[in-house]
Amino acid sequence: MLRNRSLAAILAAELVSLTGSAMTYVALPWFVLITTGSTARMGWVLACELLPVGLLGIPSGSVIARLGAKRTMNVADAARVPIMAAIPILHWTGHLTFGLLLASAFLLGCFMAPYYSSSRLILPEVLGEDEQLVAQGSAFVQAANQLTQLGGPILAGVLIAWLSAPAVLLVDAATYAFSFVVILVFVRAGRRVPAEESSRGLFAGLRYALHDKLLGPMMATAAFINFVAQGLIAMLPVLVVRRFDADSTIVGFFFAAFGAGALGGSILASQIVRKVSLLRLAAVGIVGMAAPLWLLALDLPWPVVIVVLAVFGFFTPLVNVPVLSIVTVRPPEALRPKVITAVMTIAVVIGPLGFLAVGQALQYVGMSVVFLAIAAGFTLGALAFTAALRRGEEEGDAIPAVDLAAVPAVEAGAD
Repeated sequence: MLRNRSLAAILAAELVSLTGSAMTYVALPWFVLITTGSTARMGWVLACELLPVGLLGIPSGSVIARLGAKRTMNVADAARVPIMAAIPILHWTGHLTFGLLLASAFLLGCFMAPYYSSSRLILPEVLGEDEQLVAQGSAFVQAANQLTQLGGPILAGVLIAWLSAPAVLLVDAATYAFSFVVILVFVRAGRRVPAEESSRGLFAGLRYALHDKLLGPMMATAAFINFVAQGLIAMLPVLVVRRFDADSTIVGFFFAAFGAGALGGSILASQIVRKVSLLRLAAVGIVGMAAPLWLLALDLPWPVVIVVLAVFGFFTPLVNVPVLSIVTVRPPEALRPKVITAVMTIAVVIGPLGFLAVGQALQYVGMSVVFLAIAAGFTLGALAFTAALRRGEEEGDAIPAVDLAAVPAVEAGAD
């Protein structure tokens, strides 16, 4: 399969670009926290990057259907090169105001949803409609994604200590340029999604999802869980600054621990996903994600925090694989771009509030209290998510188990 030039090019672009994104996921909040000393400002920057997913995610489904997956990916990569490069350049020249930083983060986030959805929708174009071939191709892409989540944060921690956080952002800009050239030159695709009556209208995908007995409740509970999860992400740089002497290598290890755990979880999921109910697997996974978070309220040494985050990451694919399989398989082909972007939009629409909530809360209460609130909120969301899955299974909405490779997992900060 790797002899397929288009697939090999997609893999190369994903490896390089997503490694850069994983580095920025560490470098950007670190840069804001170190330069301003304000957790509230860090929360605002992270929120501005995620906010466009909620605002523009649903309309982006129509854009993808009209432009095609390849062209959408090219536009997103080309636009993000100058936006990302502008942040370190303005900083080094003394012209970077907080307002410009917020605007840059917002513009970067505008291209997140269309790129992510397009990178999934392009696989049938380059591999054909054979389900087994598409499944194998998705497996390669998912493996590449997990590797970037493991190596990117560690590399970021090292480069921040060696160079600086702004330099890491400039490296990420270069990875967008690499991805643009590789996909433009080597990927043979460009098909537009044929329109049908059911797919017409800006909110066709959202209507389908909301009226679906399983997707509707899943989206609502996933939105709350994502709100809490973004708060956890915002806490990691603060934890390192306040308890571990602001060592950037440690924050890199924290984010890499999640990637390492997720890689192990993906391997397990590939072995059991054909043997168990997808809905039951997701229910077990979400509870497994919630359980270790309670330990973060304790004053733990950083190696133990790494273990906790790795366990959290391990259970993540056990949720993402079955849930995204259901989202991909249920809607008709003409609706898939709009359904996927709609589901992702609803799932992350309140995520920016998680960054803001943590940034503001840390001004008044200690980290232990915030970590307890995160653990309690995630547990509550996990129970509601499990109840939604159980109702779907009881009403006969479960679908047969499919290969892990059929659907890739969601990565934080993915291009």
